[in-house]
Amino acid sequence: KKKKINIMYFKEFDIRWSDLDANRHLANSAYINFMSHTRMGFLIENGFTQRELAKNNIGPVVFYEHMYYFKEAFPGKPVKVSLEVGGLSEDGMFFEFLHNFYDANGKNFASCEMMGAWIDLKTRQLIGLPESFNEALRNVPRAKTFKILTKEDTRRFGKKPENLE
Repeated sequence: KKKKINIMYFKEFDIRWSDLDANRHLANSAYINFMSHTRMGFLIENGFTQRELAKNNIGPVVFYEHMYYFKEAFPGKPVKVSLEVGGLSEDGMFFEFLHNFYDANGKNFASCEMMGAWIDLKTRQLIGLPESFNEALRNVPRAKTFKILTKEDTRRFGKKPENLE
């Protein structure tokens, strides 16, 4: 019996010549661009338009994107990128999105876990979301593995800057 996948948001992409790398398959940078485009489509459809973000002087920043590649992807048929909300902090400052990549036959060929936050574009400091934005995110469907995020979740991999001097 096939497992039914109930994913909340999809974007479809054609793989263009410029999306290929030296091995003539989908380049790493194209995966990142497809995910970013999917996230922005999702956010815009949920009221996070450029106008509203500018009015509130906030913008999203990425902390990490952990990619998992299962199979190569080649041009010729469109691919779909999904987005699920994997986590949010109570104040909306931190968010985690889960992405999956599917070929034209619905086969999952890559996956990504990404975490980010919102910054005040004047102070360049992390900031909780205004209540209207936070309310919008609280009302979207969530991944089965959804969790409430804390600052500690942003540091769970223990990575810190290591300067040359």
